[in-house]
Amino acid sequence: MAAADLSIFATLKSRLSYLADRQQVIAQNVANSDTPGFTPKDLKPFVLPGHGGVGAGLAPVTPTRTSPMHLAAPTTTSQVKPVNAPDSETTINGNSVVLEDEMMKMTQSRMDYDAAIAFYQQSVALLNTAAKTTSQ
Repeated sequence: MAAADLSIFATLKSRLSYLADRQQVIAQNVANSDTPGFTPKDLKPFVLPGHGGVGAGLAPVTPTRTSPMHLAAPTTTSQVKPVNAPDSETTINGNSVVLEDEMMKMTQSRMDYDAAIAFYQQSVALLNTAAKTTSQ
């Protein structure tokens, strides 16, 4: 069995791919910060493979409102395509990219990427420790 076949590595690969795609979308937003009429985009939140995401083979769980006082359930999300994510401000030319918000998103994405890489490295170290033979 190869290490790539382990579910933890498949999940980490999926997460890292998502974060790389998100960085690309954020970079496109920053690059178009002066384009008239441009609306920034973002990816929908990451969904673990096999946990109700698109193509997971599982029906999404839909909560039932048992009281009219309950809030409506959020819709199911997937990370397939970027969606319009207008920021809080729109300039006169119709551009709604706020560079401070994009930098915050980029920083968060980078921290998530670093955490996933650290977890990957710890998992590899754990496998190496388990695979070592001790001579006593």
